[in-house]
This record gives sequence, C-alpha cells and structure tokens, in this order.
Amino acid sequence: MFDKIKTLNVLPRWIIVFIDTIIFAFAALTGYALRLNFIVAELYEFNFLRGTIIFTICGILGSLITRSFAGIIRYTGIQDTLRVLYAALITLLLATSVNYLSTNTLPFSVSIIAFFVALVALISYRLLVKELFSFYRSVPKQQKKILIFGAGQSGMTTKQLIDNDHSSNVKVIGFLEDNTRKVGNIISGVKIYSAREEFEKVALKHSPSEVIISTQNLSLERKNDLVDQCLEFGIKITTVPATDKWIGGEFDIHQIKEIKIDDLLGRNIIVLKNKFVGEELEDKKILITGAAGSIGAEIVRQVVKYKPKMLILLDQSETGLFEIENEIRAYNSLEDRLVCFVCDITNSSRLEQMFKQYSPNVIFHAAAYKHVPMMETNVTEAISCNALGTKGIAELAVQYKADKFVMISTDKAVNPTSVMGASKRAAEIYVQSLNSFVHSFDNEGCKFITTRFGNVLGSNGSVIPIFQKQIQNGGPITVTHPDITRYFMTIPEACSLVLEAGVMGKGGEIFVFDMGTSVKIADMARRMIQLSGLKEGVDMNIVYTGLRPGEKLYEELLSDAENNLRTHHPKIMIAEVREAQFDQVKQVFSDLEHALQVSKNQNDQMFDLVALLKKLIPEYKSQESKFEALDKESEEAIQERKVSI
Repeated sequence: MFDKIKTLNVLPRWIIVFIDTIIFAFAALTGYALRLNFIVAELYEFNFLRGTIIFTICGILGSLITRSFAGIIRYTGIQDTLRVLYAALITLLLATSVNYLSTNTLPFSVSIIAFFVALVALISYRLLVKELFSFYRSVPKQQKKILIFGAGQSGMTTKQLIDNDHSSNVKVIGFLEDNTRKVGNIISGVKIYSAREEFEKVALKHSPSEVIISTQNLSLERKNDLVDQCLEFGIKITTVPATDKWIGGEFDIHQIKEIKIDDLLGRNIIVLKNKFVGEELEDKKILITGAAGSIGAEIVRQVVKYKPKMLILLDQSETGLFEIENEIRAYNSLEDRLVCFVCDITNSSRLEQMFKQYSPNVIFHAAAYKHVPMMETNVTEAISCNALGTKGIAELAVQYKADKFVMISTDKAVNPTSVMGASKRAAEIYVQSLNSFVHSFDNEGCKFITTRFGNVLGSNGSVIPIFQKQIQNGGPITVTHPDITRYFMTIPEACSLVLEAGVMGKGGEIFVFDMGTSVKIADMARRMIQLSGLKEGVDMNIVYTGLRPGEKLYEELLSDAENNLRTHHPKIMIAEVREAQFDQVKQVFSDLEHALQVSKNQNDQMFDLVALLKKLIPEYKSQESKFEALDKESEEAIQERKVSI
C-alpha cells in the first residue's frame, strides 16, 4: 500500500472529494451523537439521517465554492489550510440557513459541533497525507554507513555536517580512536571504538562503506596502516582538510576528499627551522632560474612572502613564465619589483645582460633537464644545460658579486648511472670547487651551496601523474621493473629545504635531506589501483616494461665514498664528498666546451662527451645504456680519446 502511495505524484481530485464527503458525513453523525449523549432513541427522534445528508450536501457545496479539493495535498500549506477553513465556514452558514428556513431540520448545536469536527478532520488528514509522502520519499533504499576516525572537534564538526545533510543518505555509525581514554564512550549518540583493536569487528558487524579521517596530526605511518586496513575490507577512505584550507573559514561536507597516493608517500612533515630566512631574503634582489618548473615555481611562491627588493624569474619557457607571473601578481602587489626574463641559461650573452642590469644578491638555480631516458639520447643538451649552463651562471654570480648561489641537485647525481645524473654531479663538483677557489683569496666572495633530494610529488612528468592518466584511460599501468624503488617528498618541503640551505650554508656544502624510506614503485601502483576502487588483475593490470636507458633500480643520497655531518636540524645533513681541484675541474669543463664546438659525427661526439664526464666522475658507471662500452675501455683509451678531441 505504502509503495503505491510513494509512487503517486498527485492524489486524484475525485479521491479528495470522496474523502471530504465522508468526513462531512462523519462530522454530522458525531455532532448528533455528542449533542444527544449517544442515546440512540433520541437520534431517531431528531431524524439524524436527514440532518446528516443535509450537512454533507452543504459541505460538498462549500468545497465546490472554495475549491478546497484543488490543492496538491503533498504540498499542503497555509493557503490550502485557509481554503479548508473557508469551506467549513460556508458549510456551517448553509446548514444554519437550512435550519432557519425549516425549524429543527438540522439543530444549530449539531451544526456547530459538526463544523469543528469537520475542520479538524479535513486539515488533519491533509497534513497526514503530506507527511506520508514526505516520509516515504525520504526513506532510502539502502543507507550509507560511515565511520569517522578521530573523536575530537574536527570529528564532531564532520558528524554534525553529515547529520544535517538530509540529502546525503549517510549515517555515522561510530568513531574510531587511538586514544584509549576516549574508547568506549558515547558521543553525540554514537560509540567510540578502538581503531587498533576493534576495527575488524566493527567492519564485519556494520559493513561501513567509508572511513573519514578527521585528525590532522596523524603520522604518515599510522595513516598508511589505517588505509591498509580499509583497503583490506574494501572500505573507501576520505579525509577532512586542515582548518586553514576551509573555504571562507567554514567547513562544508563537499570539502571531504578521497585520499590520494600523495598523502601516503614520503614521510611525516618536517618543520624546517627557517626563522632567519626572512632576514636573509628581505629587501634583497633574488634570481630564480627555472622559475616556470615545478621546483622553481614553488620557490617563487615561498620567496615572495619574504618581501624581496626584486624578484627575477628566469626560464626559457615563455608560457610557464607567463603563468607563474600571473599567479604571483594576483596575490602580491609587486609592480615593477617582479621581473620576468625569458632566457636559456646556455645563452651566455643574454645571461650577462641580465646580471649587468639587475645584479642579483641571491640566486636559486633550479633550471635543468631532468628526465633520465630523454637525456640519455640528448647528451649535448644535458651537458650544455646542466653542467655548462651551471658553470656560466656561477661565474656570472662571482663576477657580479652575488652573496649566495644555491644550486638544486638530485639524488641521481650520486653514483650516477645516466648522463643526466652525471651532468648534475659535474655541476655539483664545479660549484663546490669554484667556492673553494673564490674563498681562497676573497672571504667575502659568493658562497656556493648545493642541495640534493629525490623525486618530488606531482612534478611535471613524474610517475604519479603518469599512473593517474593510465588508470583514467583504463590501464594498464606500466612499471619498468618489479623491484625499482624511489624516494619521494612534496614540492613545498623540497623548496623549504632549498631556502633553509640558503640561510644555513657558509659555502661549499652539499646538503642532503633525510627522505625517509624509499618506496617500491610497483607497490605504489598497486596502492593507486586500490584507492581508485579497482582490483589488480581484474580491473587493472601492471605491466613491467624493463629499465630504461640510464635508469637504476635504487636511488641514493650519498655515494659509497661519502659520509655525512649533522646540522642543527636532525633531518638535514651535509655530505662529506670528494673535493676536486678547481684547475682540474676547469680543464675538464673546457674540454667539454671544446667537444661541443667540434663538428663531427653526432654519435662520436656523444661518446666523447660522456667519456669526459667519466674522467671527472670515476664512480659514473652507465646502466642500460650504449655508453656502458666506455666503462670497459682502459684508462689509456680514455686518455687517447681525450687527446683526440
């Protein structure tokens, strides 16, 4: 019956008229019964049947006059109620008139009682039908059950939002807590369960479809454990944003987002002691090379907060530079203090023009080619940009008396197996030896500082966006090797390290960041499949394609010959590296420049260039590359190759 009521859009008018007629008749009978104290003999004496018929006819006429039957009952409102009142009043007026024309045909006292009974009954049944429609339309077929991790203020706010959102079809069945003092209590009508000891029991008993993490200070390890538990039971997991990310300072249920792989990688947030960064950068002219890239753009965002005297953004990408300029100008009144300089860092005359015009005090050098397989087949560009480009801008920093030069390197420079890694290691060697050379005769000269870190999450061309696209396209996910691992960190953290190094460095250091535990890429791919609600081998496959040219299985932050020194921050170290003599380094770089200028077969030129890198970097051993042949050459052969250039 109720299912039929639920499916009706509008109650037919003839049914309303019929019900109204029954109510008027019932009201008249009730009026007689109450007036005569339910004495049956007196009912017949007063000819109650005739009076009932007369009152009913008067009621029908009143309804027709006021059209009280015309309203849609499930939308009954004040206007509909007033029409019913008018219909009842007209009915009373007509019944009184009949009684006046024909004495005692329908006693006035009976009409008064019938009027009130009819009025109450007509309004009540309309409201009842309205509530039935509302109730059965709102009853869900299957209610979604949710658990909230964290019974603190954020968890309570989340529950209140869910409870107040009647359209969401969601019910909070409990809280999960690691705090044993809260476990077992009931808050806001639901129980608090132990997240560690009772998760499985709650999952099996209630079959929740989602767990919302409301706690903001949850450690990375605990978050991963919780996600693993949820994925084991096929439970979706979402997170509440931090309070500073609430839109307009208020939290909305639509801000609850699915957890992403980025939230589960790297390590716990490292708070850098950068309280002196402002003193270092404020009112200084800051140059950022590679400003349109992932790292460079984030350095721009962070540096601009320290109110530099001038911010010079340099990149060869016009579009990327245009975008970061618009972003920065939208939030900061920089006016002519922001300069965008379109330039390739291998263009020495253009670079010198910029230094001569602006004379930057601090340089953050992020410009580089970074994709290993791409640079393995474009050797000349890797060496021109990463090694010689760094040399050119470093020499200009000395010439124009910059205070500091902070170079961004990579973990691929450690025990390099690729041209890209070797070119970055060559750049490290050059700026470190240049620092020693400059400070051997000028203590106030430019200080050269290097930072090393691994992969950053969400950078252009990184593995996570690639996997996300592959999942969106239906797969498969391609992984080079089942055992390949990488370190990960967030872009803001990486850039905070760069700024910290700029303050901390005294010149000549290579700062190494503790990046936590390396992540197996195949495991990350499986996790991304699970977080997408899919099953590996059923909905999505992982295909292993083999290591690419220059690629290695494991990344390192220190070479076998290196140790590290502690700094004031437990997560930031200084690598004790082999230092080369500047004269020797300068000669190798001169040979690299000469090899680039010599017109010869491209393949021979690439081998000559790589051979020179291997001379400068003895630990450079190529992998999955045609340049492995050079590692088999004798020292004499390498020297002969060098002499022949």
